[in-house]
Amino acid sequence: MKSRKISLGIEANDEIDARIFYHFYDEVGVKTFLVSFGKNRRVLSTFEGFKIAKFVGNHYDPPELWGTSHSLKIEQHKTQICKELKIYPDDTAMLFTGADMDNISIKTEEYKNIKICACVTAGVKSNAQRIGVDKPGSIEVDEEKFEDIKHGTVNIIILTNAFLTDGAMARSLITITEAKTIAFEDLHIKSSYNPKIFATGTGTDNAIIVSGCQQKISYTGGHAKFGELMAKATTSAVKEAIFEQNGIR
Repeated sequence: MKSRKISLGIEANDEIDARIFYHFYDEVGVKTFLVSFGKNRRVLSTFEGFKIAKFVGNHYDPPELWGTSHSLKIEQHKTQICKELKIYPDDTAMLFTGADMDNISIKTEEYKNIKICACVTAGVKSNAQRIGVDKPGSIEVDEEKFEDIKHGTVNIIILTNAFLTDGAMARSLITITEAKTIAFEDLHIKSSYNPKIFATGTGTDNAIIVSGCQQKISYTGGHAKFGELMAKATTSAVKEAIFEQNGIR
């Protein structure tokens, strides 16, 4: 199995290794971005909630596999991927996407001894929507299945060396969602269902927040330096990922 090392800018003294693995699923080439930690981390995933994990990842299935992967439940697909990567599913938080993993964007912000890294893949061509305005239409997403990752997804993984309280981790989801929407606004991303209005995201966006082990942070909103850094990294990474995947500046 081939892999390509990815620099995150927060590895120093923190036992972090990040790579894109090039492997196979049903004899079709797939790609998985995987971050490995020297010791277990507290993680908040929009797929799995709060958990303890030694690995976090973002997995790409190419179009040839969309029919196959969509017929599986998330846990089944995750188990097969983890088996290929020789890691345990229970130790892993994983996201899934139809955006090519080679188009991932990595952006790091730091202030004094605090470092925050946003790792983002993004596709917006056919699934962008203005939430609460656009009707779901024919896309009925079962939370336990992959019904429509092929339509486009923004996956955001946030890593930091700071120790985040549970409340700070939960609040981070608001901060990065606002930051993602700024990227959509700045790039004038229109709804795939109504091109007269702007999109706020896609219908299948997901995120993982990973707490570090150093300085304690209890607030990650816009009035805190930590929130500012997280938002800057996220907005920048989302913009770059959209350009890499869809060519939109």
